[in-house]
Amino acid sequence: MHDLTGFQRDLLVVIAGLDEPHGLAIKDELEEYYESEVNHGRLYPNLDELVEKGLVEKGQKDRRTNVYHLTQRGDRELSARQEWESQYVTA
Repeated sequence: MHDLTGFQRDLLVVIAGLDEPHGLAIKDELEEYYESEVNHGRLYPNLDELVEKGLVEKGQKDRRTNVYHLTQRGDRELSARQEWESQYVTA
């Protein structure tokens, strides 16, 4: 988790918060948060990198649509990050 970019950490948060989201749903959530466009050329390579790192699993909903969800490792890493952040940030 330490070698992820901020964008990749945000991807993990969004994927964790949605029920098996597809790429465009993830893109929409990030665009709302960032208040700017997220290009496909940025989104999909980063999703693929998270898959390669074993943090996200990619499946097929149909022939044109991929869905994403956190692996057990991804869930553990995200929980550990949130716990670490909570030591420094209070609501």
